[in-house]
Amino acid sequence: MRAAESEQPRLVEEYNVKSIDAAQIGNIVSGSISLAPVVGAIVSDAFFGCYPVIVSSSIISLLAVVLLTLTAAVRSLQPPPCAFGSDACDSPSAGQMAFLLTAVVLVAVGAGGSRFNILAMGGGQFDEVRDRDIFFNWYFIVLYVSAVVGSTVLVFVEDSVSWTLGYALCTVANAVAVVVLLLGTKHYRRPAAQGSPFTGMARVIVAAFKKWNVKVSQQNPSYYYGSGGDDDPNSDAPTQSLRFLNRAAWICHGNTRADGSIARPWSLCTVRQVEDLKAIVRVLPLWSASIFLSISIGIQLSLSVLQALTMDRSLGPHFSIPAGSMVVSSLAATTVSLFLLDRLLLPLWCRLAGGPSTPLQRIGLGQVINAAGMAASALVERRRAAVVHAHHAEGQPGWVVPMTALWLVLPLAVTGVGEALHFPSQVALYYQEFPLSLRSTATGMVAVLVALGFYLSTAVVSLVRRATRWLPDNINGSKMENVYWLLTALTMVNFIYYLTCAMLYKYRSAPKEADGDAANEGGH
Repeated sequence: MRAAESEQPRLVEEYNVKSIDAAQIGNIVSGSISLAPVVGAIVSDAFFGCYPVIVSSSIISLLAVVLLTLTAAVRSLQPPPCAFGSDACDSPSAGQMAFLLTAVVLVAVGAGGSRFNILAMGGGQFDEVRDRDIFFNWYFIVLYVSAVVGSTVLVFVEDSVSWTLGYALCTVANAVAVVVLLLGTKHYRRPAAQGSPFTGMARVIVAAFKKWNVKVSQQNPSYYYGSGGDDDPNSDAPTQSLRFLNRAAWICHGNTRADGSIARPWSLCTVRQVEDLKAIVRVLPLWSASIFLSISIGIQLSLSVLQALTMDRSLGPHFSIPAGSMVVSSLAATTVSLFLLDRLLLPLWCRLAGGPSTPLQRIGLGQVINAAGMAASALVERRRAAVVHAHHAEGQPGWVVPMTALWLVLPLAVTGVGEALHFPSQVALYYQEFPLSLRSTATGMVAVLVALGFYLSTAVVSLVRRATRWLPDNINGSKMENVYWLLTALTMVNFIYYLTCAMLYKYRSAPKEADGDAANEGGH
């Protein structure tokens, strides 16, 4: 997956694509790779189960990196080389772009079946909540460590040796991963797919609207719990939140057969199905409050690469940092922060505060830190632009600013610390609050956020380019600082929206049970 996500600098350097256009394409590619796991999660939940989808997608991912290797090894699959910043470069042909994008699409398909299905399947291997939450944290640690390796070792090989060797290493890594996965087959728990849970949710909505005008005693309505009458023995009646949906479980004449089974599936649902839909609806406002968080991260990452291309990336006389490796600052900060949170900070919080932190608290803190990262990016860009202005180089697209690219490390690292707080906490929240039949989809909700962030960041950048002159193709003549300040302001407004949603949110479990879950979650 890292092989495809490193395409932005390659599009500029080898495919002669304009820098802002390359950033936009990079965001679309990253968004597709991030959104695909949601489709994979739905397919797993509804049809095949996690393991078959993981195996097949891993093989597809292997095929994808083989094709990417060919795009680098076969010269006819690239346009003629051209100096960076030149206005007389040949664009790639339709065939060359089609071959490259085919490989990228296959990478997205491979990611779709593996990235978050592995998370859901891994969580299903544990019986204890505490063990499961530790697995979630370590999954993200391994995920980010691999991204760090991909953004340093892999990018160094691609930048200093050859793209062909870099992709070949990805091919070997994918092949080893497939073999290791298959060797452990007999040891995995592999629960069967339970059928599409979305059909049940659709039935709840239809049944509730069908009973819009039905008159039923509000004092003692008759609810349907299942053919045995004990579909949910712990609930005497549906909850009163979103109570219009309770109508779907009202038993009306002709809805049931003599044996107690449902006679009209689109007119009657169980109380559990109603409560499952309510759980998802209640989470959606919190989920939506994280969309702009992902947008800001997507814009910061893509613009930071463009900034790095115009800055001094040398470390000593013989080494230059690849522009695509600047994002490692964020990845490394996230990795270290996850480890410290798991082993030191969360237990310390529990002792000092007299209780564990909750996912909602950690998500909120992550949002504040994210806003600080945007402000830091604005200050760094102000400094870079001042150096450009001092040298009167605004009209020179290829001019390298005599300012070290290491200035970009701080804002990216701050954003990475925020990611360590809000992304794993969102996974824990959705896994806890979603119905059992939607566990894979629950873990994929974060993938939707990341995907929307990349897609919408493309739309936001396009809107900024149409409405202002802040982001021309010549980065040295841009007003990129204004973009970062805009992101800072919007992320703070978004934080206020999140606080409102968090204060109004009620956990699906009873308060005592919810507190117990939170304690398990924060106590490791």
